[in-house]
Amino acid sequence: MRSVVCRELDVPESVVLEESPPGPLDPSEVRVRVTAAGVNYVDGLFVQGLYQIRPEPPFTPGSELAGVVEAVGADVDSWAPGDRVMASVGLGAFCSEIDLHPNRLVGVPESISDTRAATLGQSYATAWFALTRRAMAREGESIVVLGAAGGVGLATLDVARSLGLFTVAAASTRSKLDLCIQRGAHEVIDYSTEDLKTRARELTGGGADIVFDPVGGDNTEAGLRSLREFGRLVVIGFASGAIPALPANQVLLRNRSVLGVDWGAWALGNPELNAALMQEVLAAVDRGELDPVEPETRPLSEAGAAMRDLLERRVAGKLCLVPGN
Repeated sequence: MRSVVCRELDVPESVVLEESPPGPLDPSEVRVRVTAAGVNYVDGLFVQGLYQIRPEPPFTPGSELAGVVEAVGADVDSWAPGDRVMASVGLGAFCSEIDLHPNRLVGVPESISDTRAATLGQSYATAWFALTRRAMAREGESIVVLGAAGGVGLATLDVARSLGLFTVAAASTRSKLDLCIQRGAHEVIDYSTEDLKTRARELTGGGADIVFDPVGGDNTEAGLRSLREFGRLVVIGFASGAIPALPANQVLLRNRSVLGVDWGAWALGNPELNAALMQEVLAAVDRGELDPVEPETRPLSEAGAAMRDLLERRVAGKLCLVPGN
């Protein structure tokens, strides 16, 4: 089997591709041949030691994958060789083969490609969890999505559209905004040339019901100030690298709320609830109500460059590694 290995906490380009024989399969586990592994912003943080969870090297990065069941342990009766599956693993996805506990696996409908299955889990689960479990979005409400051309941003536009929300995409370049329009955004804001608060209020008729923020930095406060009465600022992460300090008076004014979303931690602590959430997402994709983007693909040997491109925000949409044969 081949694996991308981080042997020291350093720049993404320092990871190496290694080959090793597979070990014996534990009776309680399932061996999966990985056909695609999603690359996410967090993966680049892990290998640099910049994430709040700091694993000790050596380790294999990669948090989500899709593949085919290759073998099952003697104690496993829930999966069979040939089953198409996807999994969120935290670490370990950048490889050609992996052994997992059966409750980590989710079946993939025939309508969903391996590459889409490998890249929709983290972004769509985050968006679905944020809008249906945390912000409790209601049909007819408005949402402003910051960093809308990124993987989580595009997923959120898609989920918000499916829930009947009026969607406003905010991004920093014309090409990214054009992608958001292609993906169904009703309106767009170029926050490199337009004032986010002013334009968001104009486009939403006086203020947004929800601002979805995976970026952080200076635009977070502007997003908070653009909310209408009972509006919700949904804090997803800090892709800009800057964690903002928010003025509490702006939360108090107009009875606004600030909601934190950590889907990953919730999913690990609530596997059964998360399995139900993932089934909701996959069923919506299978029915055609959600339409995840087909990602750009690269070989395992380019894992370091792929993580670098995500960290420097050179990727619009999603990106995955394909181990091949």
